[in-house]
Amino acid sequence: MATASFNGTVIAESDDTVVVEGNHYFPPSSIDWDHFTETERTTGCPWKGTANYFSVTVDGERADNAAWTYREPKEKAEAIRDHVAFYPAVSVEA
Repeated sequence: MATASFNGTVIAESDDTVVVEGNHYFPPSSIDWDHFTETERTTGCPWKGTANYFSVTVDGERADNAAWTYREPKEKAEAIRDHVAFYPAVSVEA
């Protein structure tokens, strides 16, 4: 079981993550969306596509652009469509 925690609170938990480039991508059903706010940030990856970002907030503490997802991934990254991964501000344990 993989868990993602921020400020002492589990914000994602799944036994069905997809690991890509060392990052656990959590399925959307495993995310506690109450802690996520979409931002305007996007980045591009040559083989995965365009990533959209979220800030994470728990008990008033916020980590800007700490999570990302690929809504329209390129073909080789289809397995992570709509899954969410995290920067180190969020602790991920597997």
